[in-house]
Amino acid sequence: MPASSALRRSLAVMAALPLLTLAACGYGSKAEDDGASKVAAGAKKIDGLDSVKIGYFGNLTHGTALVGVQKGIFQKALGATKVEPAIFNAGPSEIEALNSKSIDIGWIGPSPAINGYTKSAGKNLRIIGGSASGGVKLVVNPDKIKSLKDVKGKRIATPQLGNTQDVAFLNWAAEQGWKVDPQSGKGDVTVVRSDNKVTPDAYKSGSVDGAWVPEPTASKLVAEGGKVLLDEASLWPDKKFVITNIIVRQDFLKEHPKVVEAVLKGSVETNKWINANPDAAKAAANKQLEADSGKALPAEVLDPAWKSIQFTDDPLASTLNTEAQHAVKAGLLQKPNLNGIYDLAPLNKVLEAEGAPTVDDAGLGAK
Repeated sequence: MPASSALRRSLAVMAALPLLTLAACGYGSKAEDDGASKVAAGAKKIDGLDSVKIGYFGNLTHGTALVGVQKGIFQKALGATKVEPAIFNAGPSEIEALNSKSIDIGWIGPSPAINGYTKSAGKNLRIIGGSASGGVKLVVNPDKIKSLKDVKGKRIATPQLGNTQDVAFLNWAAEQGWKVDPQSGKGDVTVVRSDNKVTPDAYKSGSVDGAWVPEPTASKLVAEGGKVLLDEASLWPDKKFVITNIIVRQDFLKEHPKVVEAVLKGSVETNKWINANPDAAKAAANKQLEADSGKALPAEVLDPAWKSIQFTDDPLASTLNTEAQHAVKAGLLQKPNLNGIYDLAPLNKVLEAEGAPTVDDAGLGAK
């Protein structure tokens, strides 16, 4: 079976994975409403729209969404158009929700965005903004792995076949001169696809020797005695690479541009607040994680995880193109046509109004 076909089938299977154990709501789970998303008295609906459905993951790399929901920043920007958040733990599930109109806008990693765009021949989504950079690490058992060369022959977990971290690890392994079959994960190093929720237990049991994972999973492994062997940021120019984008359904963008602009305004305001108030923002993100999942992160996990993530409005478009090239080189993706994947005009309008620098689409913008 061709690699691209196998990947599509694997992604379809992954889309059926169970989501966070909250009250199910379509493809995702509803976020708990603790009052932060209350509509202000006298507020008006934007474009007459009753609600906007926003998806995100229960990961710190989706901190803009977590904080924006928790602090009511999105709701304030949207007036009486109600924010309806939904939480996912798998990119394919969120893309499926977008395609089925179960959500309108979502925070998501680059690989699911690329896959979703290419599988629909460029018809289902647009990337309309950035959210976060960094927050991905290779954490290993220091008793088994002392140096980077010791990774050879070991079992390393990644979250999913073809997901952003899986592609990054396979690319890094190839650069070491190691051969790995991208589908089975077998080769000079064994890649074990393991959901982030169970990877810490897999590490504790010794079934994996390390993991290339996003935060807070990386810091959870460190709390279990793991050692950070490599921070992925060190592999990128200026130590920046996209880990979270903002996407929207193309039909929703066309029909409700003012609503999209309001969400982007909320995102820009949230990132500005996060960067000006890192400790308060960290606490707000953790409070929303607790509201969504029933469990907050302990300080020993939260503090180092939060420090490793940069929150930015810039989608870092050139790095998304590079990540796509990595997936092609790994044999997980046929060469994609990403022309038109970005529409940054609404974001740049918001940034200009804020007196902030505009951002670039690396030549991949909608015409």
